[in-house]
Amino acid sequence: MAPLPFWQLLLGLICILVAGHVLAWWAWRALAFSGPRLGRGITGMARRRKALAWLQRRAPATTRFVGARLTVERFSGLPLTLIAGLAVYLVFLGAGLLEDLFEGEELVQFDQHVNSALAVVRNPHFLEFAGAITALANLETLIAITLVSTGFLWAHRRFAYIPGLLVTVIGSQAITYIGKYAIARDRPDFLTFASASTPSFPSGHATGAIAVYGFIIYAIARDIPGVRRRFELAYWGCALIALIAASRAILSVHFASDIAAGLLVGGFWLLSGFALTEYLRQRADMPGR
Repeated sequence: MAPLPFWQLLLGLICILVAGHVLAWWAWRALAFSGPRLGRGITGMARRRKALAWLQRRAPATTRFVGARLTVERFSGLPLTLIAGLAVYLVFLGAGLLEDLFEGEELVQFDQHVNSALAVVRNPHFLEFAGAITALANLETLIAITLVSTGFLWAHRRFAYIPGLLVTVIGSQAITYIGKYAIARDRPDFLTFASASTPSFPSGHATGAIAVYGFIIYAIARDIPGVRRRFELAYWGCALIALIAASRAILSVHFASDIAAGLLVGGFWLLSGFALTEYLRQRADMPGR
């Protein structure tokens, strides 16, 4: 299958980003308007004594625990509950993906099909573009960005963010490289100028991109005012992460499942970094500290 012309590929990418921007802004606005009301509604339901009087009499400790987990006034309430639930969900997704890799031929066939289908985008000029994008998540680049980000956080006295950043980066990279050599999956055939020497599963570039850039997006967006500013930062940051992940498959150095596994590993540790940072921020804001 002959690759498409570069201008068609570039125009298609621009259209995808623009369409994604419109849809994401609509979803963001819907969440911004309905999320707080939903959270207050859940909390209010937990506090309605008439509806829950029988539960309070029979299990007062359980009632207090559930109410504390659903409150929106503290990070340890509903926000932490949602983060923990999502983290557990990512673990189950990763376990299912790993099981399919070892026990099912369908995943292997799917990976081969995707790799073959991507021949249509392997235009030499588009491959150069993909190579420039993928370089943003090389290990050396991620280490440098992490060190610079730590320095900026320290200089701006945002000390609560530094442990979360380090936990996110170190934890995600450690699990990734343990998984690579424990599973020892062969990489796809190198069909472009790109190559790699480490095992294929999971993708270290995908892991590092979502861990490092995801935490930087969070650290910047956490305290800047304005819904629109936060959205633009989050969308284009996530678009960069998606482009880095896609570039690994386009360059034929990873299968699609390698990339998915890397995003799951990085996402889990990113949520862990969020939780640690918010916990430290909450402690720093407590009276008497």
